[in-house]
Amino acid sequence: MSKQVKLKDGDECTVIAGTHAGKAGTVRDINTSKTGHITITVVQKNGVKFKTLGKNVAVTS
Repeated sequence: MSKQVKLKDGDECTVIAGTHAGKAGTVRDINTSKTGHITITVVQKNGVKFKTLGKNVAVTS
């Protein structure tokens, strides 16, 4: 049983780990990689996009 909240397109999130820790934005483009990891694109309010792993984010709304 997973303790992580299910991410969905349009959720507001904050990155809590990894390279982009401390950044926040809107979840876009959710994918599952060949190895089974969930990858997402986060779009910040200023329009800058970055990719991160789903396990590195916390939903804020």
